[in-house]
Amino acid sequence: MPRLFSYGTLQLRQVQQATYGRLLEGVPDALRGYRLDQLIITDPEVVRLSGKPVHAIARFTGDPGDRIEGVCFVITEEELAATDSYEVNVYGRTEVELESGVRALVYVGPPLTDTATSGQDHS
Repeated sequence: MPRLFSYGTLQLRQVQQATYGRLLEGVPDALRGYRLDQLIITDPEVVRLSGKPVHAIARFTGDPGDRIEGVCFVITEEELAATDSYEVNVYGRTEVELESGVRALVYVGPPLTDTATSGQDHS
């Protein structure tokens, strides 16, 4: 069964109920080498479910000093497909190693570059 690292709205009870039909149980963990940025969400259903028009998006920096705290969940393949449907198209799914040593899937944005500017990505 897949492990999913969440640092944002997938931790919200209402998003879990709507996306999975149940509440998830998870373990706190963290992701190094990534930094949070802001993403304006234009998908009305995602905004409705989360209650937030701006979501966090993890971006790879490669700097071990950058760290994102979150929760690691164990989900089913069907729930992973539901997560794919929930995440807007700017997010991409990748496998990472968390601080605990656990390998998990996480939804991230394009890496930060010298020309990247916070908050200018739109779905």
